[in-house]
Amino acid sequence: MGWLERISAIEDLEDAEFDPALVNAFHKRAGDVVSRPIRFSTPTFREYASNELTGCGKNSFPAFSVTGPGCALDCDHCRAKILEPMIPATSPAELDRKVRDLVMLQDLQGFLLSGGSNRVNEIRYDPYYPVIEGLKHDFPHLRIAIHTALTDETRARGMASAGVDTAMMDVIGAQETIRDVYNLDRPVEDFEATLAALCATDMEIVPHIVIGLHYGRILGEEAALDMVSRHVPHALVLVVVMPFYAREGTFETPATSDVGRIFMEARHRLSDRQVLLGCARPPGMHKRVTDAYAVMAGLDGIAFPADGAVAVAETIGRSFHQEHACCSISLGGPGRLRKSCAA
Repeated sequence: MGWLERISAIEDLEDAEFDPALVNAFHKRAGDVVSRPIRFSTPTFREYASNELTGCGKNSFPAFSVTGPGCALDCDHCRAKILEPMIPATSPAELDRKVRDLVMLQDLQGFLLSGGSNRVNEIRYDPYYPVIEGLKHDFPHLRIAIHTALTDETRARGMASAGVDTAMMDVIGAQETIRDVYNLDRPVEDFEATLAALCATDMEIVPHIVIGLHYGRILGEEAALDMVSRHVPHALVLVVVMPFYAREGTFETPATSDVGRIFMEARHRLSDRQVLLGCARPPGMHKRVTDAYAVMAGLDGIAFPADGAVAVAETIGRSFHQEHACCSISLGGPGRLRKSCAA
C-alpha cells in the first residue's frame, strides 16, 4: 500500500486533500526519510494541545521582546502581531528580573530574545549583553536563543561573547519582497552577509525562510535556499506565511503542494543538516496537510504539530519524540535542556 492510501486512512486527515504526485515523490525517497527521527517541539511561549500530544504547563522556555509589541518596519505579513504574545522586557533590568524570577518559580530552562526592528531591520541588543553574561554565569544550564535581524561581524561576535547559544535570522531571496513586504531599503546581499557573519562565530546558527512571503506567491525561496546552502548553519527552519496577520486582501495562502515541494527541495539540498518546520503556518486543514508533508519529506522537527502529524510518522515508520522548547534549540547532552515537563 502506498503512502497516500495509508495517510488517507488516518482519522484526523480523512477530509484532507493531498497531491498524489507529491506524496508519491515522497514515498520514492522513503529510504532517506524513515531512518530520520523527528522531534515534535511544543515550546511554552504558546498554549498547546492536540489530539496526540499535550503542551507543558510550566513556562520553561518563554519568548521575550526587547521592544514590547513595537516594530518600526511594520512588515505587511506580520504587522508586529508575532511580538504581542511575547513577554515585554524593554530594559536590561527588566529582562534580568523576569528571567531570574522564572528560574526560581517555574524552573526556567532557557528563553528566546526577540524584538521589533528599527527602520533598517536591526535590533539593538547591545545593552542586554551584560545581562545575558550574568545569567549564563549564574545559571549555566540556561539555553538562550536570539532573533538577530540584520547584523554585522562585530555585533555577531558580541552576541557570541555574551553567551548566546543559538542565533536566528530570516533569509530573503527576492529584492521585491524586501522592498514591498518588509518596507525595507536593503539589498539581498545584506541578508547573506548577516548569515556569513553569524556562521563565523561559535553560536549555533539557524536561518529561517518564510515560504510565500511575497504576498503568498513563491518568489525568492530558491534563491534563499541557495544562500543557506553556501554556508554551514546548524539547521534551517522553514515557516509558511500567515495571511491572517496581514491587511485583508493583500495575501493569498500558499498552496500546500507548493509548500511541500519546497520541503522536499530543502531536504535534498541540506541532506546533512537539520531542516525544521517552525511555529508559523496557516491553521486548520492547511496546517494538517502541511505538517503531513513535513513528516513525509523527512524534515527533522515540527513546532506545535497539527492533529495527525504523529499518526503520519507512525504510519510511515518514523520514530519521534517531544520537546518543550523552541525547535531551533539543540537539546540533550550536558548542560542542555531537559526533555521532561515534570510538575
